[in-house]
Amino acid sequence: MGIRDEINMKFSALNIAEKLIIINTAVFIINALVVFLFQLPIDFIMGWFELPKGFDDYIIQPWALITYSFFHGSFMHLFWNMLLLFFVGRFFLMIHPTKRFISLYILGAMAGGLLFLLSYNIFPVFSGVNSSLIGASAAVMAVMIFVCTSMPHQEVKLFFILNVKLWYIGAALVLLDLVSLPFSNSGGHLAHLGGALLGFVYAKKLQQGNDMGRGIYMIMDSVSSLFSKSKKAPMRTVYRSKKSRKGNAPEISDHQKKIDAILDKISKSGYESLSREEKDFLFNAGKD
Repeated sequence: MGIRDEINMKFSALNIAEKLIIINTAVFIINALVVFLFQLPIDFIMGWFELPKGFDDYIIQPWALITYSFFHGSFMHLFWNMLLLFFVGRFFLMIHPTKRFISLYILGAMAGGLLFLLSYNIFPVFSGVNSSLIGASAAVMAVMIFVCTSMPHQEVKLFFILNVKLWYIGAALVLLDLVSLPFSNSGGHLAHLGGALLGFVYAKKLQQGNDMGRGIYMIMDSVSSLFSKSKKAPMRTVYRSKKSRKGNAPEISDHQKKIDAILDKISKSGYESLSREEKDFLFNAGKD
């Protein structure tokens, strides 16, 4: 086995959050090296992918609504975003499938970018301010608030000392962005709030049986089919539904009822309240 094959194998074994961390880090390193080695302006590459504040500039590079989230202005900017992504990714992927993570991440980035664009073109306070948006913060906040909304009473150790419920952490992050908005990095805080709102709405809609990521799933399946001749079975999404499922086989209905009961238990008592059997069942259901 060659080095390339070994790298591909190890990369494939990573979960989607870890893959995104690798991709974001690689983009940061490559951009920094090219700019340094060729003595180029700092935004020589980034300027093509960052999200500008003006609609006229945005129309020229519409891809920036997503690509801005893969660039970071400094190592610490990258470090804290990726650390939080690793943390929330573990919770999310214990329950939900990879495709849902990707759709939430993309929609979170887009929501953060749209709120940034709208705010800088509507509110007088930003008139004349020359600004652009980069960073994965909005996408990461979407995943974070989704997790906090889905399992609000799940406790985690903060600073390895305090047991804190997830919804306390989510509320604190949103409050911090609101308080910090008038003082510095207003564009970044707006993007965080846009991602947070998307994550909250996505989680609530999912609990009602509506998956906001279906459009992203269709695009992903279409792209995947271009690289594969074999016809794959349709993706099974796992979500709570209060609607009847007429025509489904009894065993599928029982399967969904068990998932709903476990999700209810997580919402009320936290993930750690589950038995080993329930955790294994939910993990396997999330991979379907």
